[in-house]
Amino acid sequence: MKKLLKTGLFALLSVLLLAGTMPLAGQAEKPQFDYDQYTQVDLGKDGMVATAHPLASEIGAEVLRKGGNAIDASIAIQYALNVTEPMMSGIGGGGFMMVFDGKTKETTIVNSRERAPQGATPDMFLDENGKPIPFGVRSTGGTAVGVPGTLKGLETAHEKWGTRPMQQLISPAVKLADKGFPIDSVLAEAIADNQDILARTPAKDVFLPNGQPLKEGDLLVQKDLAKTFKLIRAQGSDAFYNGEIGEALAQVVQDFGGSITLEDLRNYDVTIDEPVWGDYQGYKIASMPPPSSGGVFLLQMLKILDDFNLSQYDVKSVEKYHLLAEAMHLAYADRAAYAGDPEFVKVPVNGLLHPDYIKERQQLISLDAANQEVTAGDPWKFETDKANYTPTAQPNDRQYGETTHFTVTDRWGNVVSYTTTIEQLFGTGIMVPGYGIMLNNELTDFDAVPGGANEVQPNKRPLSSMTPTIVFEEDKPVLTVGSPGGPTIITSVLQTILHAIEYDMELKAAVEEPRIYTNNLNSYRYEDGISTETISRLNGMGHKFGPQTTTIGNVQSILIDHENGQFKGVADSSRNGAAIGVDLNGKRK
Repeated sequence: MKKLLKTGLFALLSVLLLAGTMPLAGQAEKPQFDYDQYTQVDLGKDGMVATAHPLASEIGAEVLRKGGNAIDASIAIQYALNVTEPMMSGIGGGGFMMVFDGKTKETTIVNSRERAPQGATPDMFLDENGKPIPFGVRSTGGTAVGVPGTLKGLETAHEKWGTRPMQQLISPAVKLADKGFPIDSVLAEAIADNQDILARTPAKDVFLPNGQPLKEGDLLVQKDLAKTFKLIRAQGSDAFYNGEIGEALAQVVQDFGGSITLEDLRNYDVTIDEPVWGDYQGYKIASMPPPSSGGVFLLQMLKILDDFNLSQYDVKSVEKYHLLAEAMHLAYADRAAYAGDPEFVKVPVNGLLHPDYIKERQQLISLDAANQEVTAGDPWKFETDKANYTPTAQPNDRQYGETTHFTVTDRWGNVVSYTTTIEQLFGTGIMVPGYGIMLNNELTDFDAVPGGANEVQPNKRPLSSMTPTIVFEEDKPVLTVGSPGGPTIITSVLQTILHAIEYDMELKAAVEEPRIYTNNLNSYRYEDGISTETISRLNGMGHKFGPQTTTIGNVQSILIDHENGQFKGVADSSRNGAAIGVDLNGKRK
């Protein structure tokens, strides 16, 4: 983290100008926009934005240039990502916004996680024989839709920290949706891969015009979504939670077999949470508490690994990957047994992170072979309470979700680390007719088989893996980290922190270093860049890495260099993201 990679200047195109010059839908001329003009690493003195889409990054940077703070920029970014990454996040979903307030020095989370409607039942993902409905079926129906929280979360953050009128923060996204933009490779691939679920709903008219999926470079116009944003701009969140948008949303969910009502929407509210805190190598780490499993098990894995002195081994060594895999197995066994919504179940957070419990888990790791009998431990020994649930076995059919993470810093010391989602790509695939909102399938993050900590209950929030994180040194924020990727999120954040702190890697290198993920002995994933010899040796130790590599996560990160008064932003190369620094007194990039 002590090293800084300097990058050259690059040209930026104003989104406001872009929106005004793009051809409208139906015009023969194909719009020209060069995504390659943006870079994934940048430096800035007065602010930094790192997101998975350059148009959203540019909108956030422009808010900072015009005097808005990091929270203002984050609100504008989320609206913009709803347009440019409609398959990843939006007002049909939820998320966790972590904010370090530069004035009060407090770290706070606006928790807009979706909730189950009043009509939800513990057995709603079981068939008539009491067997779990296959994931591909249960994830695309109305019962999978949780009551969305993103919009209420944005409004709450604005009320608490915002300095610019909300109308100004929504308007750039209105223009993007109304005028359109040429889609990138990530969105084009998502549309092509999800034609079946999109073809069932009004989404087909947006993403599959004339029955054919939009391709990279095609203009995506979302008139209904623009109309929705205009209603929200004029009426606030009331238009969504207590108005015509909500009525249409509830109706389409019920049409697809769900139970959400306008009353469920009216009753939704966010919570303001405190982070879960931990220490690693002299740094303090603030991360996401339950109902996310992210922070607790990130910290647990860091604590388990701390005494193994990972950096004595090469960053691509067999020993490093073995120790990572073993720590992951132990943490994910505990996650499956003990994690849920603390409003409904008792989560043994203190026990899971207790030093004596960590020692117990460390003793289960051998340097010579993989542990073939990993089970959950007993953190309740270190608690004064007892569990109010019984862990239950779950089907192993859940697909990996995708979402988006972004991060913003400003000249006043405010820091935002924000993970936001609709769960699977395009969520359920259900679009609200006439309003262009893609609806989440977040309720499939609940257990399909009831009885455990994460069973479905009305108004309950499903377990999440989202892990927005801020790392502190001497009580000052020095690093933000977060990623999409379903349950792989936690390990992507873990490895980025390890690479930056334990291995003292430059931030872009820390983000790009190949990652692994495994939550049990039958589920292994790894990225390109790990040698076949290394994989063979790991398998010889009892691991079960397969022959194919894959992409894990999409980390967005900012390094805050207090000594030099400089921000360094990094976007992961697994998408077409951009880091944009802001220098108000220097030459505009």
